[in-house]
Amino acid sequence: MKALVTGGRGGIGSAICALLDDPLVLDLPEFDVADADAWRSLDGEYDAAFLNAGTGTGQADAAELTDEEWNRILRANLEGVVYGTRELAARLMPGGGSIVATASLAGLTGMPHDPAYTATKYAVVGWVRAAAPGLAARGIRLNALCPGFTDTALVEGEFRDAIGVPLMEASFVAKAALQVLHDEETGRAWVVQPNRVEPFRFPGVPGPR
Repeated sequence: MKALVTGGRGGIGSAICALLDDPLVLDLPEFDVADADAWRSLDGEYDAAFLNAGTGTGQADAAELTDEEWNRILRANLEGVVYGTRELAARLMPGGGSIVATASLAGLTGMPHDPAYTATKYAVVGWVRAAAPGLAARGIRLNALCPGFTDTALVEGEFRDAIGVPLMEASFVAKAALQVLHDEETGRAWVVQPNRVEPFRFPGVPGPR
C-alpha cells in the first residue's frame, strides 16, 4: 500500500506514519497543504491518503478572533482537505483508493473554547459527506476521523487541566485511522473515544408536515 500523510510530523500524523510502510510525509515547512500549487506539484500513484494536517486558535471569544487567525485555521483545517481530495481524485489515485480526513469530535458537537476550530471541523465532515458519492464513481472512498481529546500539542496548558476527561494516546487514534481507511462504506464520520471507535449516526432531517 502506497500512502501519503499530511501533518505527518504531528502527534496523530506521526503515529499514523509509524503504522505504515514508508509513507510520503507532507508537512510544514516544506509542504503547505493549503497551497493548491503544492498539491499540483505532487506526482505518483497512491492507494491511501490521510489528510490529517490541522491546527487550532485557542480563542474562545469570537469577538477577539483576528483575520490572521481565521485565515490560518481555515487554510490548514479545511482547504488542505479540499485541495488534497481534489488532487487525489483527479490524478493521484487513478486506480481508486481510500482517503481519511481528520475532523474532530468538535465537528459533530460544539466546542466553545475554540469556535473557529469547531467551524472548520464541521466543514470537513460536511465535505466528506457531500463529496463521497461523487468520488465513489472513481473507486475512491472518503471518510472522516472524529477523535475526541488526544494527547497532542493541540491540547495545551490550562485547557489540558480543565477538560476533565482522559486524553487518548495518539497511537490509539492512529489505529482507529487505519480501521477507517479500510471501511468498505464511504461518506461516514467515525467517532473515536477511549475504547470506542464507531460510525456516527446522523439524525435525519424532518420532512414537510
